[in-house]
Amino acid sequence: MTTSSLTSPPASTSERTDTPAVCIVGPLPPPSGGMANQCEQLVRLLRQDGVVVELVRHNPPYRPRWIGRIPVLRAVFRLLPYLYRLWVAAGRADVMHILANSGWAWHLFATPAAWIGRARGAGVIINYRGGNADRFFSRAPRHVLATLARANARVTPSGFLQRVFARHGLDATIVPNIVDLSRFSAVERPPFGDAPHLIVTRNLEPIYDIPTAIRAFAIVRQAFAGGRLTVAGSGPELGRLQALVAELALEGSVDFCGRVDNANIPALYASADCMLNPSTVDNMPISILEAFGSGVPVVSTDAGGIPDIVDNGVSGLLVPVGDAEAMGVAAVRVLREPALAAGLRDAGLKAAAAYAWPTVREQWLRVYRSVARPGRGPITSRMSSNA
Repeated sequence: MTTSSLTSPPASTSERTDTPAVCIVGPLPPPSGGMANQCEQLVRLLRQDGVVVELVRHNPPYRPRWIGRIPVLRAVFRLLPYLYRLWVAAGRADVMHILANSGWAWHLFATPAAWIGRARGAGVIINYRGGNADRFFSRAPRHVLATLARANARVTPSGFLQRVFARHGLDATIVPNIVDLSRFSAVERPPFGDAPHLIVTRNLEPIYDIPTAIRAFAIVRQAFAGGRLTVAGSGPELGRLQALVAELALEGSVDFCGRVDNANIPALYASADCMLNPSTVDNMPISILEAFGSGVPVVSTDAGGIPDIVDNGVSGLLVPVGDAEAMGVAAVRVLREPALAAGLRDAGLKAAAAYAWPTVREQWLRVYRSVARPGRGPITSRMSSNA
């Protein structure tokens, strides 16, 4: 499905008349990222199931493109049309499903959507994401928690964030992230001999601590001289990371391949013998779930909500944040011990089933029905009168 088809207004009829009409508020790729990828999948899969879904995208491309280079002007050019689209969409939706995270994006995008949704009589769901929630809630102005409290439902992808919400006096329902298992599947990998292929699928930003993965890979290279590392992501740390690769004499064995399109990411997992996830802050990383669904053994830090999805020693191996030696040793174990790797693959594949669309879809539909405002009239009449 193309971006234009995702952002176009919904059809005026639905095969699922028992299901509320939903307005989803969030970003789309590009750039790729956990929330943008989840938003794209959610819209696409709900529509495939006949649910009336309208998307209000808060990161559309700048038109003309030069506006994106002027900080204040670009904010105005996005914010005013965004507010208008929110107002119109909220008038024809039973439910406003708002994907939200911490920081300035909360104030610019999530807060207006929540207020407008309530003003227009839609049930408001704040679907909160991001490992920095506790710090954000602790330092944010009081209206942040007040806006969250007034939502009809708060939904988080993990028990980790549910516990953060509880510490701030808020309840939350868990609906996990989606892994579209129609796109990811385990493939039989040929013996890698002396040349295992390791991957990192996080952006090149400080919170993902790619230097720890590179230092861990240097330990792997001591055991497997032909080992290769592919780092799939983009970001401001590229120059620093290339310098570290040179310092560790790893040139030629580390490939910074840049951002990989969603359509091509399954092939990257299919080529991997092990995935490293070195992040320092995390909630429910999609990269780990995709590795599970692809049958790729995972070695990760124990940051944030990762222990909620990775059973240490069963579905993956967890190491302390920032501990490159522990990560490298764990990766060597996975590569040297076929029985361990096979056990991790099998457990990961079983774990991935909990994040498959048929399971997650039913959870979302229950939440939608629980918050939809009654007495708003037939879906078709609202769509036609507001089109």
